This record gives sequence, C-alpha cells and structure tokens, in this order.
Amino acid sequence: MTKMDILKSLAPGFLPLIVFIVADTFFEPGIAIGIAVGTAIIELIISYVKEKTLDKFILFDVALIVFLGSVSILLENEIFFKLKPAVIELIFCIILGVSVFSPVNIMLMMTKRYMKNIELGKAQIAQLTTSLRALFYIFLGHTVLIVYSAFFMSKQAWAFISGGLFYILFGVYFVFQLVKNKLKQKQWHEKYKDEEWFDIVDEQGRVKGKAPRSICHSGPGMLHPVVHLHVIDSKDRIFLQKRAMTKEILPGKWDTAVGGHLSSGETIEDALKREAAEELGISEFNAQMAAKYVWESDIESELVFMFICRCDKTITINKKEIDEGKFWKKKKIKEVIGKGILTPNFEFEFDILRKVLYHEEDVQ
Repeated sequence: MTKMDILKSLAPGFLPLIVFIVADTFFEPGIAIGIAVGTAIIELIISYVKEKTLDKFILFDVALIVFLGSVSILLENEIFFKLKPAVIELIFCIILGVSVFSPVNIMLMMTKRYMKNIELGKAQIAQLTTSLRALFYIFLGHTVLIVYSAFFMSKQAWAFISGGLFYILFGVYFVFQLVKNKLKQKQWHEKYKDEEWFDIVDEQGRVKGKAPRSICHSGPGMLHPVVHLHVIDSKDRIFLQKRAMTKEILPGKWDTAVGGHLSSGETIEDALKREAAEELGISEFNAQMAAKYVWESDIESELVFMFICRCDKTITINKKEIDEGKFWKKKKIKEVIGKGILTPNFEFEFDILRKVLYHEEDVQ
C-alpha cells in the first residue's frame, strides 16, 4: 500500500464530515447531520455498485455517523458528532501502531486490496514500515488536536482542524516525500548509470519497474526475465556450453547452449537473437517456446523463457563468454546428472526436454 493509497482509503470517511461542515453553515445541526448521513449512505451504494461488495470502512463510517449524530441530536450537544473524526483517526492510529510496533503488520496485509499481484521485497517492506511510522505520529497528533478543538475551541477552529488541516498536513508530508524520493532516484540513477539495467516483472512477465544488474544479483526477490535456447542437431544431440571461469554464477559448469538477460525494454525475441549471435554465432534459426518458469537461487530470481531450436549449422563459440562447447548425447547427459558437472538450472530444463523433445514421461 502506497502513501497515496492510504489517503484514498481515508477519503470516504472524511467526505461526510466535510459535507456536515458546509451544511452546518446553512442549516440546523440536526439537518446538517442528516445530510452528512445521507452522503455516507450514497457513498456506500456507489461503492457497492462499483465493487459488488460493501466497503467495510464506509459501512463502519455510516454506522459511526448515525450513532454519534443521533447522540448529538438527542442530547442537543454537537460535541459527540465533533468527536467523530477523532474516533476514526484513533482507529487508524491503533491499526498503524499495531502494524509498526508489533509483529502483526495489518497495513501490509491490506496491500492485497490496493496492490494486487504485487510482491514486496524486504527493502520495500522496510520502506513501507518507515512511512507507516511517520503516518502514525501524524494521525496521533491530529487526533489530539481534534479532541482539543472540539472541547475548547470555536466551531470555525474545529472545522479547520478537522478538515482543512488534515489535508494540509498530508499535503506537506507527501510533497516532502515526493521531493525526497526524486532526489533518491536521481542519486540511484547516477550511481548505477554505467550498469546494465533489467526490467523487474511479475510471474506473467508484466513489467513493474527496472533495476541495475548488481541489485538484481544481490539475492532473490527481484524477478527479471531471461531467455534460454536449447540447440538440438539432427542426431538429437543437445549442444551445451561450458561457462567461462570468469562468470559470477556457476563458473566452469556445463549449461544450456544459450542463456542471457533481457536488457530493460528489450523484447524476448530480440534478446534471443542477440544472445544466440553473441554466444554461438548463429542468426538464422526457428525457435519454439517450450516453457516459462521462475528460477530462484541464492543470487537472483529469474523468469525464464525456455526455447528449443533444430540446428546443424556451424557453431562458433564466443571465447569471451564460453570456455568451450559441444554436442552431448542424451545418454551421456543422464550419466552425469547430479554429479556437479551440469548447472542445476540445466538439469531442471533437461527434465522438460525429455518430456517435450523425447516424449519421456518417466522423469526421475
């Protein structure tokens, strides 16, 4: 949940209050409260039509307005209705406090409502917690001001503190955060400007952002796309490359014929052609997609697009990328599986090849 999402979730609760403040200027308190209650009920109906479900927050808001408004009318004392925004904010203070100062992060659980299909990493959760802590103190301070103004200040002062001041405080906070984030982004891009950047994606391949290579390879969590190409000759042999000893990941292991990351903004097709040309010197081939899966290691999280192609052309390996390369018979590959000669990723994909290429179902 972003800071703006939190503000949006609060907005329905403050609209009836704003309506009451305006209506109270022209009508008796009882009529003004009735208009505010009507506004809240309309909100509830609109929410139900759009979401096909009752918004629990607005439902609670309607109940609270009706209760406090009724008490105010019966006792002929506006103080109870004036305390309504303080009650709402106190509830949010409790939710924020529990989220920040206890192991139960209620606000994080609420992200499923506002940020569907998004998984937050440790750094993002830490940033969210910092923001929630700041919001907790803002809510707490504003709640105290509302209570004080309801009892000891004029109606005009209470109206400003309950309504206008709330948005001013959040406006200042969000502008401050916006400027702060812009400066951080500028520093971030300056620091990593000379690195290759990868797109950050979800498990469907939808782009959610981008990050430099070193950050993507600093541990699992930042899912980024890669392409793998298995080259099979007419004798059903599989070409494998031996990873250069200079590779940061699994140096010296035998691996898929072609493998590489997509640069930010690059298409799968373009990346496949580029990597095949760079590593094996082949440019004309027809590849078929065999699988798409998530592969996680201690170093990174990859969304792998696995392809297969038939090729009997001369292969010229790139010595800067690959120590050596050769075609392997299926029987030989089976003999060395699990002996530390092949990469774990290739062994996983070999099971897929056995099913797709050789139609073997008894995968061990």
